[in-house]
Amino acid sequence: MLGIGGLAYWYFSRQGQAVLDARYREYAYVTNGKSNTVSVIDLRYFRVERTLWVGAEPTWVEANPKKNEVYVVNSGSHNISVIDVEKNQVVTAIGVHGRPLSISVSGDGKRGYVANSASNNLSVLDLERRAVITTVRVGAYPVNAVVAPNGTTVVVSNRGDSTVSLFDTNRLAVRATLPVCSGPDSVVVLPDSGKAFVACPGANQLAVVDLRNGRVQALLDVGRNPVHLALKPDGGEIMVSDFDADSISTIETTTNEVGNTFVIGNRPACSVVTGDSSRLYVSNFESNSMSVYDIDFGKVLANVPVGRHPDGIALTRDEGHVLVLGSESGDVAVVEHRLNPSVRENEREYWMMTMIPVGAGPNAIATKSFTLGMPASP
Repeated sequence: MLGIGGLAYWYFSRQGQAVLDARYREYAYVTNGKSNTVSVIDLRYFRVERTLWVGAEPTWVEANPKKNEVYVVNSGSHNISVIDVEKNQVVTAIGVHGRPLSISVSGDGKRGYVANSASNNLSVLDLERRAVITTVRVGAYPVNAVVAPNGTTVVVSNRGDSTVSLFDTNRLAVRATLPVCSGPDSVVVLPDSGKAFVACPGANQLAVVDLRNGRVQALLDVGRNPVHLALKPDGGEIMVSDFDADSISTIETTTNEVGNTFVIGNRPACSVVTGDSSRLYVSNFESNSMSVYDIDFGKVLANVPVGRHPDGIALTRDEGHVLVLGSESGDVAVVEHRLNPSVRENEREYWMMTMIPVGAGPNAIATKSFTLGMPASP
């Protein structure tokens, strides 16, 4: 099938057949936390192209939406590895502060924001110069820093003191630090940059933060141990992985209300929503499976076996394949979305295509696609 924006990397032969542009590249970058490496998977052929040594204990990876670069957060060596994706080489490392855990890249691709958990601060990176602009103190033990789509605010969840810091990117200063629920972690910001939702596993709640007025609007009760938030592309609904409740809670973002809660697999860890908001893919940590949930009809369509203790999850650009990290088995399961009459009727659209071995303890994944000689694409 042709992917999203398919004409950018497909062309039609004289016989009318769709042919993949030889200049097109699509990769997945998998951080292997226990082997201090990144596995580069060629998503055209579903094989490991290269294994890159990075810093100690990589915990996070993020692609630049405007440059052909990927950034790896190395918690143990307190730095950020920069990968040139056209060469698939580590080109430099940017030193930050104590035990960084996450990075968020601005929409224009010019800045990165790093949450340094052990030093209670936020590092602001100039990604064009590959240098630190400034480091600003936030709350205790920051774990997630997410820049709003409009680029003006970074929302930092501070697990250590149960607060959220709102960082002003123009003034390079914290404009507010707000008490929220216990142990805030995962963060999503709505497309209009008006509100952020923050999961608090310690309280079984979500905090709703008004980014325009700098205040907490509501605390919403969800299932036990909400560990991950997946936002629909239109921003109208959030899917919450309730790890210890074996369920997904849905949040109506306009009204700040908890909608339906539905049973999914055993200990749902991470999830991703398709571009048309029709499907939710969920990695089930304890049942070693990936659930496919039909959002429109409200039912589970399939449970596909994957690797042991599946965690991180991502989609290929055309959404024809789901990539699921086996955190214990050290692999990436590739689940294909297509008709396959050889499997059971209720799983006809989803089947395991292959398992790709990677390093030890894979914990995060990011994808990047581009055409050589053309402007970068997300």
